[in-house]
Amino acid sequence: MEVHRLAVAGREPAIARDVGNRVARVWLRRSRFADVAALANATLPLGPDAGAFYDLGWAQSSTGKLRQALESFERALHLYREVGNRGNEAATLNGIGRVHDHLGDRQQALTYYQQALPIQRMVGNRAGEATTLSNIGTAFDSLGDRQQALTYCQQALPILREVGDRASEAITLSNVGRVYDDLGDRQRAMTHYQQALSIAREVGDRAGEAATRYNIAMIYRTEGNLDRAIGELELVVNLDRQVGHPDLASDTAMLEQVSQERARAREAT
Repeated sequence: MEVHRLAVAGREPAIARDVGNRVARVWLRRSRFADVAALANATLPLGPDAGAFYDLGWAQSSTGKLRQALESFERALHLYREVGNRGNEAATLNGIGRVHDHLGDRQQALTYYQQALPIQRMVGNRAGEATTLSNIGTAFDSLGDRQQALTYCQQALPILREVGDRASEAITLSNVGRVYDDLGDRQRAMTHYQQALSIAREVGDRAGEAATRYNIAMIYRTEGNLDRAIGELELVVNLDRQVGHPDLASDTAMLEQVSQERARAREAT
């Protein structure tokens, strides 16, 4: 950070961009989204930079600033294509797809993911290929095609284990859990969620931990174990606050709702 600060102050864009990008990629994995946004915004006055726009896009999309994220990713995509950087082009296509997914446009998300997949394979980015496969699976799950969702996510898992991408493995395990949850197989869903939770905590992915704990809480709620559901939701709300998660308000409302359900259940007995 000190090197980055000095580079920005000394108007040394090459150093600022290189160091900023390295730091941002570590912080994104640890859900330090506000710090990533501040870092990118300090770099960009030195001139357009694809890496800074890309990092900013991820920070914005992770904190609910979806329209701004789309603009940042599209600027990164243009710059990456301009210099022929196919690997980062594919990563940015994934980012754009993720924003469309969060906006509820699953078909558009799928279009971007399917553009990214052959590029990831062409450049030999196994981790990127697996992440894209997992994203495609998530899109199919949202579209109601559970079997396609499982097929894509289960293709992703062995690749992620092969390359040692633990953070993405956790996300994919959680995605598989959600598919099984949607299929009504709560036991398999819980198994995958618990595996995902363990890895998310190991790698420090607080946003991923919050999402997985929420899914676990919903299974406990469905099974009538309201004490455990509330315990998980309290952790979710705390994690949401730490990372500036856009679901803080809705997760807090769910915690209140389940707490009221428990109160009514106790009154009835």
